[in-house]
Amino acid sequence: MPFSLFELFKIGIGPSSSHTVGPMVAGKRFLTDMKEQGRFDPIHKVRVELYGSLALTGKGHSTDVATLLGLCGELPDEVDPDSVPSLLEEIRSSRGLRLDGQKMVTFNEAEDLIFKFDELLPHHTNGMRFLAFDASGTQIAEQDYYSIGGGFVATAEELEDGNPMDHTDMPFPFETAAQMLTMGREHGFTIAEMTFRNELTKHSETEIRTGLRKIRETMRNCVDRGLKQTGILPGGLKVKRRAFAIHEQLEGSRGRNEHVPHESMDWVSLYAIAVNEENAAGGRIVTAPTNGAAGILPAVLRYYEDFYPGITDEKVDDFLLTATAIGSLIKLNASISGAEVGCQGEVGSACSMAAAGLCAALGGTNEQIENAAEIAMEHHLGMTCDPVAGLVQVPCIERNAMGAVKAINAASLALKGDGTHFISLDTVIETMRQTGLDMHSRYKETSQGGLAVNVTEC
Repeated sequence: MPFSLFELFKIGIGPSSSHTVGPMVAGKRFLTDMKEQGRFDPIHKVRVELYGSLALTGKGHSTDVATLLGLCGELPDEVDPDSVPSLLEEIRSSRGLRLDGQKMVTFNEAEDLIFKFDELLPHHTNGMRFLAFDASGTQIAEQDYYSIGGGFVATAEELEDGNPMDHTDMPFPFETAAQMLTMGREHGFTIAEMTFRNELTKHSETEIRTGLRKIRETMRNCVDRGLKQTGILPGGLKVKRRAFAIHEQLEGSRGRNEHVPHESMDWVSLYAIAVNEENAAGGRIVTAPTNGAAGILPAVLRYYEDFYPGITDEKVDDFLLTATAIGSLIKLNASISGAEVGCQGEVGSACSMAAAGLCAALGGTNEQIENAAEIAMEHHLGMTCDPVAGLVQVPCIERNAMGAVKAINAASLALKGDGTHFISLDTVIETMRQTGLDMHSRYKETSQGGLAVNVTEC
């Protein structure tokens, strides 16, 4: 069953959907589960164990911070990023946590937030275990959660059931691109129209349109904020923000009427860099479909809004709804998690979604849209996830800029054809899945291979 628009596009904070958003959601969910089971009141102490990729790149991805915030009852779409430093200072100075904002318990971060670097939980590399103890020190609860990419969190039981989300029956339950195209031909609907009708089984039309506006507005605000910020990104690599300076250069050239043929692509790259610098700094972003690849869709959408005439809200909605359909197919049949399949699952998926969305907004047929998505994903196959120092900065920020440009190129190529092509999107998605399975773990968001270990030698 397809995933919802509001599952693939989540409003949250940086720097990582699987390492930041997911653990925050899991911490909050653990407390909710304890309340529902009547085990919240006896809790006197909690301990969290982080496994696999969550441990190996957890510090760089702010997994420790996110976990603490979740246990305090914060949620990614509600927490004020500017309030996080003071919240952390209170936790660390008092050596206590106010569980769900209500109940104060003792918490020694060095002893109660454990990184299991050499261990994995059985169902996914992004595993975390929450334990609760009563006043006598007796363990009264234990629950494992898995952060499976894009901010999605599931238990082992939910993973075994397949799609962990509870979906109402949809009128267009396509699970492959071939099914999607067939349904579109049979009913005379575009991909965006089918996705919209699927959403209507869970939300009212007003809720959907309002949600689309909020997603669009958050993406645009993130770009705008990123263009204004200067300084050094946090984390220790001393990476300097570039978006402000690039923006100044481009505005200066525009003011002098000094245009070059590739200038529009410079703007696209700038938009993506602005978003991912905000993500790296822990700012407010939209997972699209992940944080590490959050700059691609906003950059391509902003390019469409700024460089094409006749833009309407309906066309922007078509962009996002079509991107949702493609992202859903990738998540259902492969993965959007860098820890599971490498960066092909993050930047590759976002590029594919953006290419399809732009093709739809420009009037492409369903077949051309599928072709655009296929081209974009095909040319990211094998991309590794090798963040230097475990930070979502190098090479992640530039990869978003390149992914955004490739998305536009893919859409343009598809629109030049009639939708017929040699390799199907389904084939490329399956190839991505297989490539991810074959990829060594050192190239899957562990910072144990690739640029993460070779950059100091260059």
